[in-house]
Amino acid sequence: MFLTRTVNSFYNALLSVIYPQACALCGASVEDRCLGVACAHCWSETREFNATDIMCWKCGALSLGTIAPEKLDQVRCRRCDADAFTAARACGAYDGALRASVLALKREPYVSRHVVSLLVKTQERAPLDKATRVIPVPLHPDREKARGFNQAGVIARELARAVRLPFDQVSLIRTVHSERHRAGMDAKGRRETVAEAFSVRYPRLIEDESVLVVDDVFTTGATVSACAAALLDAGAKEVFVLTIARPHRAAPLRTDRILAADQRG
Repeated sequence: MFLTRTVNSFYNALLSVIYPQACALCGASVEDRCLGVACAHCWSETREFNATDIMCWKCGALSLGTIAPEKLDQVRCRRCDADAFTAARACGAYDGALRASVLALKREPYVSRHVVSLLVKTQERAPLDKATRVIPVPLHPDREKARGFNQAGVIARELARAVRLPFDQVSLIRTVHSERHRAGMDAKGRRETVAEAFSVRYPRLIEDESVLVVDDVFTTGATVSACAAALLDAGAKEVFVLTIARPHRAAPLRTDRILAADQRG
C-alpha cells in the first residue's frame, strides 16, 4: 500500500513537470496532479473546516466565540430549525482552491484526489460517520442531458468508493424542472423553487437507512432540505448532508449568546 502511494505520488509529480498545469488562482505551476486545479500554496491559503471549529451542530454554519469542546454539539444557529436534514457539513469555505475546484467540476466530471481526501475526512467525523448510503442531489433529466453529467453524482460516486458505502443514484429523483437559483435570491425564494421538486422512486432501498446526501455547495440549504424531506417521507431514518464547500456567513452568531438563549429557554 505504501509503495503504491509512493509510486503514484512520483508519477503525478512527474506528469506535472512534463505537462505543467497553471494554478487556476495564481497562475503558478501545480506541483502535483493530485491537487487538481490549484497549487499547494493556494490550497494552504484556503479555509478548511476541522473538528475543533465552532459551528451550528445542525447546519454547520461557523460561529464566533469560545466554548468547551464537550459542548460543541450544543451550538445552534436557530436559522436551520425548519430544515429537514439531521446535520450538514462542508469541507471548507467557498473560496480559494475549493471554489476553483467546484467551478472546474461544473465543466469537467473530475474530482481531484485532494478534494476526495477532504470529503473522506469530513465524512468520517461525527455525526456524518453514521451514514449507511450515499445519494447525490439529482438533476432533472433535461438539465443533466444538457450538461452531460451531474456534478453531485460525480462527487458522491468518488466519496462512496473511498469510504466503501453503497452509492445510490436511482432512489432519489428530481421531478420538477425548477428555475435556476438566481444570484441574490433569498432563502425564501430558493425554497419556493425546490418545494416538492424531489421524490423517492425506490423507497425500499432507503428504508431505515442513514442517508448521506451529497452536493457541491451548501448555500441556503433549501435544495438539500427538500431532498431530505422526500427521503424521510419515504422511510429514511435520518439524512445527513455533505458538500465540498459553503460560503462564509456575513455575520456569524456568537456561541455564548446562543448558549445563553438556550439556557433561558
